[in-house]
Amino acid sequence: MPERVMVDGCIDVIVEGEGDAVVLLPSSQRGSDDFDVVAARIAAAGHRVLRPQPRGIGASSGSLDGLTLHALAADVAATVRTLGGGRAVVVGHAYGHYVARVTDRNYPELVRGVVMAAAASAVIDPALPAALDCAADAAMPEIVRLAALRLAFFAPGRDPHAWLDGWYPALAGAYRSAAQVPPRSIWSATANAPVLDLQAAQDPWRPPASRSEVTDALGCKASVVLVPNASHALFPEQPAAVADAIIGWIAGLPR
Repeated sequence: MPERVMVDGCIDVIVEGEGDAVVLLPSSQRGSDDFDVVAARIAAAGHRVLRPQPRGIGASSGSLDGLTLHALAADVAATVRTLGGGRAVVVGHAYGHYVARVTDRNYPELVRGVVMAAAASAVIDPALPAALDCAADAAMPEIVRLAALRLAFFAPGRDPHAWLDGWYPALAGAYRSAAQVPPRSIWSATANAPVLDLQAAQDPWRPPASRSEVTDALGCKASVVLVPNASHALFPEQPAAVADAIIGWIAGLPR
């Protein structure tokens, strides 16, 4: 069963399993509870799964004033040092991949590999962030929120109702500002650890024309796995396929 551990008195971490560490970082305005099913599968495969809650979610605190990706990466680094034996694969879902990549840039000694899960392309349709804000806004009519979830997060035929809950829209401003420091241009073209670009086949944030965006930038450092019948939410849509892809890729990493 998962347990909760506080790191440095301010980082609330869900811990499950034993073995080589895997850190799971959630998407924008959401907590790491989203990973329950995938985390259990990865733990059952022989890994210690660490899910630090972002600042402002769960019992995680830490200042949001002037928040940067550097600060969020430092939270991940503290988690890996304290609970992960000093080295981990870092999986970032959507916004979480920004944090994962900057953790690899700032703390290469701690990162064994990076999984970018449903990472958005460099250029996105401006309708998508607007749909995110609508989906996260509990004051909006449910029918409107469900339409936004279908547009921006869930593939046709997938039920978006589970994501009516679990949003923290009050954090949106702080985290969007944090995403600018350092700018994407600083970290997107280089990587220290190997990178898995785990794409959802029907993700509007990552259209087909951008499939090779990461491999073009990183060359042999990166590889792509495409998950069918999934969109930007990815983890609740295809938990078994996502877990299997991550577990299989980790098995091929150098020790």
